[in-house]
Parts: sequence; structure tokens; C-alpha cells
Amino acid sequence: MAGQHGQVDVGGTLRRARERRGLSLREISNATKIAMPTLEAIERNDIARLPGGIFSRGFVRSYALEVGLEPEVVIQAFMGQFPHDSVTAGHPTTSRIEDHEAVESDRRVASTLLRLLAISVPVAAVAVYFSAAGRRVAAPSPQTAASSPQSAVDVSLPAPAVAVEAAAPVPADRLIVQISAARRSWVGAIVDGTRAAQREFKPGEEATFEVRRDIVLTAGDAGAVTVMFNGMPARPLGGNGEVVTVRANLNNFKTYLLTP
Repeated sequence: MAGQHGQVDVGGTLRRARERRGLSLREISNATKIAMPTLEAIERNDIARLPGGIFSRGFVRSYALEVGLEPEVVIQAFMGQFPHDSVTAGHPTTSRIEDHEAVESDRRVASTLLRLLAISVPVAAVAVYFSAAGRRVAAPSPQTAASSPQSAVDVSLPAPAVAVEAAAPVPADRLIVQISAARRSWVGAIVDGTRAAQREFKPGEEATFEVRRDIVLTAGDAGAVTVMFNGMPARPLGGNGEVVTVRANLNNFKTYLLTP
């Protein structure tokens, strides 16, 4: 089917880029999790064997990334090659994000970050251990600490009063989602079809999103991320080290809440 809509040859361009990098189709399949027959169909421009719509574009996007091509340029060329076929179905004309492609991208980034953390955490633990050991050697004896006038604690001062402010009621037509990280974790959030977050959260970092339709959350370390819906705590998204994606909206968010 190459060339039936003009001189553009996206499949051939991808194949040549792959060959320049010395990659096999099997290696591309292993990296992108796209089946070999689908990759072969892309290289042959055989769109009859592709699922169409955002799925075809998602496959082409992933292939382009793996062989070092600019994905948006390749996607535009792909739709230009087949302007009247299923590959253009559902393509947005605004800046809204296609959930399937965005979520797959989030999961790939989260998985990569998780692997990097798995390597860096043991190294950091060794460094902390030796640093703590050095502080123990240099620490003063209990007798010296007790005799120091600066070690006395004044317990006569009353604790400062803390003003408690009532939480504002949540409108019935929206969902307030609060996310916090207990330790480093990559977090992606697509709110009402628009990218709202795509970065690593540091320990103690929080974010709040106002949702009118739905929210798609991806956590690179599900056990490290705490979520609240409309001020109510949700159960853990998953276990430590798991990459988890959930979609919540006004109709189903209560299924994620902790049982009373």
C-alpha cells in the first residue's frame, strides 16, 4: 500500500531509521511491547492490518521514539499519507491529549524511573550508613551532653494555639483530588483530557487537582503515593515499586475510598 496516497513513505522512513541504528524488528518489539506483525504492517504501510485511530498513531509514535525520529513530525506525515483512512479518526484539533498514548508514555517513564531508583537506593543507603557511623564516633558522651547548659529544655512555655479552619464544601459537579508522596515517585496526571502533571514528586510534596470529567493517574511507585478524593482518603493505589494507572470520576471515585 506504499505510495497509494502520494510520495510520503512513513513505513519506509521508520524502517531505514531502524536499520541505521542496527536494530532488528524483534528489538523494537521488545522495547515498545508492540507485536511483530503490527510493526511489519507499519513498515509496509499496510494500514488494513492496523487497529486504526489513536491506536495506530500510538504504535507509530512509539516506533518513531525508539529509532530517534521526532514523533510529532512522523505522526503528521502518517496522517498526511493516509488522510482519508482510519488512522486520522479521533485525532484532536486542539491541545487535548489522547489518553491511550499519554498513559502509555507515563507508564514507560515511570517504569524507567523506578529501575533507576532501584539502582540508586542501595548506593544511597551505604553512604548514609557510613555517614551515620562517623557521626556516632564524633558524638559527645552522655555526661558531657547532660552537663551542657544549652541542653536544658524550657517546658514552661505553653504550646501555641493553632487555628482550625473549616474545609470549604466541595461542589457536587466536580471532584477534588489531592496527591502526596511519602517518598520519591514519578506521577502523571491527565485531568479532563489535559496534561496536569508529569514529573517526579519529592518526599512530602503534594498537588491538588479539580476534576470535572475524569482524572487518569499514573504512579511510578504506587506504594509511595497517597490519594484523597473530596477530602476522603483512598486505599493504596498498589504495592511498593508497582507502576499503577487508575481512572477516577464522579461516578466511580467512591470505589477507591477506604472502607469506613
